[in-house]
Amino acid sequence: MYSTMPPTQAPQQLYELCKIVSSEIGGLDDLEVSLNRFKVSLTSSLVPQVIDSCKHEAPTRRLLRFFLWSCKNSNISLEDKDYNYAICAFAEMKDHTAMNILISNLRKEGRVMETQSFGVLAEALVKLGREDEALGIFKNLDKFKCAQDSVTVTAIVNALCARGHAKRAAGVVYHHKDKISGVELCIYRNLIHGWSIQENVKEARKVIKEMKSAGVTPDLFCYNTFLKGLCEKNLKRNPSGRTRRVKESCQVLELMKKSGCPPDWVTYYLVTRVLYLTGRFGKGNKMVDEMIEGRLIPDRKFYYDLIGILCGVERVNFALELFERMKRSLLGGYGPAYDVLIPKLCRGGDFEKGKELWDEAGTMGVTLKCPRDMLDPSITEVFKPKRKESEVCLDNTPRPKTEAGLKKPGIKVNKGKRSRKKRKSRKNSAPT
Repeated sequence: MYSTMPPTQAPQQLYELCKIVSSEIGGLDDLEVSLNRFKVSLTSSLVPQVIDSCKHEAPTRRLLRFFLWSCKNSNISLEDKDYNYAICAFAEMKDHTAMNILISNLRKEGRVMETQSFGVLAEALVKLGREDEALGIFKNLDKFKCAQDSVTVTAIVNALCARGHAKRAAGVVYHHKDKISGVELCIYRNLIHGWSIQENVKEARKVIKEMKSAGVTPDLFCYNTFLKGLCEKNLKRNPSGRTRRVKESCQVLELMKKSGCPPDWVTYYLVTRVLYLTGRFGKGNKMVDEMIEGRLIPDRKFYYDLIGILCGVERVNFALELFERMKRSLLGGYGPAYDVLIPKLCRGGDFEKGKELWDEAGTMGVTLKCPRDMLDPSITEVFKPKRKESEVCLDNTPRPKTEAGLKKPGIKVNKGKRSRKKRKSRKNSAPT
C-alpha cells in the first residue's frame, strides 16, 4: 500500500498512542477524552505511524476519530502527505464513510491530492461498486489541486476496467485522448481486459484494430487476454459461432508468430483447450507438439487442465498421450495427473491400464490421493459412455447423422413468410 511514513520515531509515544486507540474499553467520545489527556507532545509524523500500526487491530471508526482529533489538535500540524496517507489507509480498509469524510475535508482545507492517492482511491471506490463517485472525483480533480494527466487517466481507466466497466472507461479515453500520449499501450491493455471481463469479444476486437491503426503494436498480454475471451467465455454463450471462433483463435496464434509477438505456453493452452472442447483432437495434439518443438516450457497447469478436459470428453487415449508428453518434459508433479487418469481408466473398465499407472507412480515415488480400492473391479463401478461409435469423430470431419436424426423429406415453410406472401398476393389482386 502507498505510504508516506518516515522511519518510526519515539517508540514509547507510539506504543502509548496505539494502546489508547486500540483499546476496546469505552466509545468514541471516551477515546477522544483519553487522547486529550495524552500530555506528551506529538508530531505529524507520528499520526500515520499510529494508523499503520493499528489498522489491523483497532476498528476503523476509532482510527478515523483519532485522525480527526489529530487534525483539530493545535499542537499537531498535519501536512498534505499525512492526509494522503490516511485516505489511502482507509481506502485499503474499504471504509467508504471515512474516505468520504477525509476527501471532503481535504477539499475544504484546500489541500493537494496526490496522483498516487487518487489511483488508490479510485480503485477502492470501484471495488465497492461506487464507480460513479470515482468518476465524479476524476472530473473534479482540479478542485483537489490534482491534474488530469496521463497518470490519473490511466488510474481511472485501470480501476474501471479491472471490474469490467469497459464502456465507461472507453468514454474517459475518448474525452481525454490528448492526455494519454506515452501510455497508449497501457490504456489499450486495460480496455481489452475490461471488455474480456464483460465477455464482449466484438469490442475487444475493435480495440486491437484501433491499436494497429494508431501505430501501437499489441503485446502478448493483449493477444492472450483477447484469446481468453474468444476461446473460453464467448464460446459457451454463442454455440452457433463455434466453428468461426475456433478458426479465429488459430488465426490469432498464427498472426502472433508473424507479427513479432511470439506466443507463450498460455497462448497454446487457450487455443488447444478450445480445440479439444470442440472435438478437434488431432489439431489440438498438433498444437501441443508445435509448442514443445518451439522449446516452450509450460506450467504444470497446462497438462493438468488439458488432461482433465480430455478425460471429461471421453478421450482417455489422447489424455494418456498428453501425459506421456508431460513425463518426457521432466516437469515433475505428476501426482494430480495420475489421480485423474487412474480413476477414469478404472471406471471405464480398463483396470489393467489403471493398475499399470498405479505401479508406475509407485516406482517413481509419486504419492497418490486416489484409493487403491479403485483398482478392484468388485468395488469400482464401471460406467460406459453412451455415445455410439458411429458418432465419434477424431478430428474435424463432420459427424454422420443417425437414423433418428435424419430429417423427413419435404420443404419446411416459414409461416411468417408464407403469411406475408398471402397478404401481398391479396393486395395485388385487390380491385383498384
